[in-house]
Amino acid sequence: MVTSSRSSTVTSSRSSTVASSNDGASVGASVGASVGASVEERPFRAASEQEDSRALAPVPSDLDVFHACARAGQRLAEIHVHYEQQPEYPLTKTEKAGEKLDYRVTKMRLSKDKTSLIYNQFLTLSGIPPDTYEYRLGNRSALEWVIDQYQVSTDKRSGITNDPNREDDPKYILRLVGQVITVSLETVKIVGSLPPLGLPQEEKSPTSPAVNLE
Repeated sequence: MVTSSRSSTVTSSRSSTVASSNDGASVGASVGASVGASVEERPFRAASEQEDSRALAPVPSDLDVFHACARAGQRLAEIHVHYEQQPEYPLTKTEKAGEKLDYRVTKMRLSKDKTSLIYNQFLTLSGIPPDTYEYRLGNRSALEWVIDQYQVSTDKRSGITNDPNREDDPKYILRLVGQVITVSLETVKIVGSLPPLGLPQEEKSPTSPAVNLE
């Protein structure tokens, strides 16, 4: 997935033994995936448990929770490690009449309501789902991280220009935007579907982002 100070998926290097498991060879991997998913799950639960507190569901067993977290962790690892193989989210592409066909970026920017991305003078991408911004890297969403990092900039001291455009693959950044949206939406969906861990509810500051997977 896009670079962050801390990875959004967590792996475990410690071996584990589960007496009730019949596939001992895969237990270590399952524990790693389960730990990764449960770490991702906690911020989501802090935001959603208040809404669900009036309709308590039966508490699943520890083994059910373990397997659910393991499956979720494996899927999260798959889409984040192989983000460039994920399908592009189907955004609406609007080309400006009279402008030359161009897929280079200088500096992308979001519309005020964040549903559209002005890719360049030639192209605007519309139909960005609000849940895209629920997956966050630190204090900003993954999409906003891409917008910030993938721009042409010149270092004032050295005069060196950083240009993220690829001459051998002009549509790379365009694809990346769609793929990051797909990964963000899938991450929110997976983590939001995890069963509760039965941990004490964490208080959430009113100024903190809805979901932070730092």
